[in-house]
Amino acid sequence: MAETPLAFEIITFVVLALFFIVDLFVIGRRPHVPSTKECVQHIAFFVVMALIFGGCIWFFAGSKPAIEFYSGWLTEYSLSIDNLFVFVIIMSNFVVPKQIQKYVLSIGITIALIFRGIFILIGAALISRFTWVFFLFGAFLIYTAVKLVLGGDEDEEYHENGIIRNLRKIIKITDDYDGEKLRTTKNGVRYWTPMLIVFLTIGTTDVMFAFDSIPAIFGLTKDPFLVFTSNVFALLGLQQLYFLLGALLDKLVYLPAGLSVVLGFIGVKLIMEALHGNTLPFINGGEGVHWVPEVPTWLSLAVIVLAIGGASVASVIKMKSMESAEKA
Repeated sequence: MAETPLAFEIITFVVLALFFIVDLFVIGRRPHVPSTKECVQHIAFFVVMALIFGGCIWFFAGSKPAIEFYSGWLTEYSLSIDNLFVFVIIMSNFVVPKQIQKYVLSIGITIALIFRGIFILIGAALISRFTWVFFLFGAFLIYTAVKLVLGGDEDEEYHENGIIRNLRKIIKITDDYDGEKLRTTKNGVRYWTPMLIVFLTIGTTDVMFAFDSIPAIFGLTKDPFLVFTSNVFALLGLQQLYFLLGALLDKLVYLPAGLSVVLGFIGVKLIMEALHGNTLPFINGGEGVHWVPEVPTWLSLAVIVLAIGGASVASVIKMKSMESAEKA
């Protein structure tokens, strides 16, 4: 159920659509490698926009949905940073020219948002009808958190998913890029360029990431509008973050530990909420388990900030100590 006024939601979607149109057809149509200054300016702009947007939610709908948005945005943003590892591997695997990588990321992220929007609608429909889905979401997040701690989520090699493998068998794809074009002609024969595969790879890979991120944010808010906007603001500016942090991602050594704390916490929170609204007959006779405490929204935000912030600070300290040791 929506916690924000309908007029506010409509205006938000219009503004966000304008953001993406400008990013794709104005900024994105100028092939170049963003400078450090440009990356920092864009990231700062979108972070400030997210903070302002949360303030607008607070003004129009109250503190609770605003804190839910901030919690969801921070969680999604942190997971997006971790997922940049795979983006780096994809770009390297398909030998995408650096001059068009930003444009490729913009299109791929737009495709991912469309898929995530569908995923969110399906998730919201399931949750509204079957509260026991929270048990599955919670268990999956706890499982993911354990994998992060044990290092089972690390994969240094990109593997094509089934959609991409089957597509290669059906259509003609050349090995050469032709700028930003999806189609090219060689010896009088029309081919798709590798750009098509790269777009679909980034988009569908991000959907795989959504299996972690969407259940996580549904553990923080049940409002589909807040779930979607948290995802949008987390992905806005992600391409600039890709260029800024590309060489430093492997130095954020404690980020997986911070993410595991966040995902584990939200997983437990989801299971506690599922117990509160329980309808499964083999648990407490189909009645809610009301002695289970409810986790306040502010506590969720505090855990996320402390876990991700602490992991980032610890990573920076570790990186500096290693650099000092190398110099010595």
